[in-house]
Amino acid sequence: MEKHGNQDLVTGVTIPALASGQPVAICLRRSARARRFSLRVSRIDATVTLTLPEGAAERDAMAFLKREEAWLRRTLAGLEHRRGGMLAYGDTLPVEGVPHVIAPGTGRLVAQVSGRLLVPGGHAPGPAVAVFLRLRARERLTEATLRHAARLGRGFSRITLRDPRSRWGSCSGAGALMYSWRLIMAPPEVLDYVAAHEVAHLVEMNHGPAFWALVGDLCPGWRAGRIWLRGEGATLHRFRFGD
Repeated sequence: MEKHGNQDLVTGVTIPALASGQPVAICLRRSARARRFSLRVSRIDATVTLTLPEGAAERDAMAFLKREEAWLRRTLAGLEHRRGGMLAYGDTLPVEGVPHVIAPGTGRLVAQVSGRLLVPGGHAPGPAVAVFLRLRARERLTEATLRHAARLGRGFSRITLRDPRSRWGSCSGAGALMYSWRLIMAPPEVLDYVAAHEVAHLVEMNHGPAFWALVGDLCPGWRAGRIWLRGEGATLHRFRFGD
């Protein structure tokens, strides 16, 4: 979500910038590539960034911000509405790309039955669903990682699942792989692309042509997975589990 101005005018601090209503923290960022002011609101964590071209005056940036205050507040309000509260019975969330309704269940474990996640216990379902998703994510990501690593003839030291905000996976120089467990909510081909991407880093610790050639060998449909994450990945962070 972005709002651009027409000025051709420019820092790196966080300030409460808006006068009406509740203060909003604005991160000012100078960029040598910027040609005009731009205002961006992250769909993941609602961070607001005002980018200034080098040489632009801060007072002109504040004037641009004042003109766009109404747009900014509407955008932030819309994000807050879409994020909503903790996961509750009756809510729908995707499991491997397929929508599932959260419903009360019996027994001790979450059960996946005919488009529903049956959650026992009678309490808020979020923590139990998060455990279910993490276990499924570890199963699917381990399988994909082993398969791709075997094709390359490379080993890895470990797989760690986390809940990062800024990346879907990583690979260290020591061969330690990290994945976001929220990938289990994405379609299977998206998860497979991320696994192929990180496994390819076991050979090429860069994003050069040789790296992308390896990704293509491991996952021929990788472009579709990458496009999906760029367009829809932020939606996976809207679910709050209270775990």
